[in-house]
Amino acid sequence: MDEKIKVGFCLTGSFCTFDRVLEQMQVLCAKQYDILPVMSYHASSLDTRFGTAHHFKETIKAITGKAVIDTIQGAEPIGPKKMTDVLLIAPCTGNTLGKLAHGIFDTPVLMAAKSHLRNARPLVLAVSTNDALGLSSKSIGMLMNMKHVYFVPMKQDDPVKKPRSVVADFTKIPQAIELALKGEQMQPIYQINA
Repeated sequence: MDEKIKVGFCLTGSFCTFDRVLEQMQVLCAKQYDILPVMSYHASSLDTRFGTAHHFKETIKAITGKAVIDTIQGAEPIGPKKMTDVLLIAPCTGNTLGKLAHGIFDTPVLMAAKSHLRNARPLVLAVSTNDALGLSSKSIGMLMNMKHVYFVPMKQDDPVKKPRSVVADFTKIPQAIELALKGEQMQPIYQINA
């Protein structure tokens, strides 16, 4: 009964959020979750002004004790081998939302999601995209209507300068995961800025 809950923790290319997301990875490890890290091709290979790919991969390995899965071949066994009880995509970009909503699985993260969902286990999405209230809104709506898909509560991050941009409240990841494991969507999904 003391077996750890296995969390697939997937990162896609919203690089500006990586530091906040990795803080939550540490929180989950402190809560004794067993973290399986997965990164999209871009997240695992591009150096940006927010840090190098090598830095982030080494940081993740230091936090989880595991090397990052960064290939489709590495992600494919997640479902057949039942490697995850819940899968989190944080940050989840508009590109990832669109592909997931339309059944396109051409990155390690998307393959991890597809492979995980075959077992009817929860998939938790922590949105981070500049067009959530624009082009990506249709994808978000489609995913909200999919069985076994849950969202971390989100809000507009800069309504004046980026009126269509939405970012999940990453501090709510642990609670969103706990509820998703019970088949519940954390509420409210959309938060009004105070």
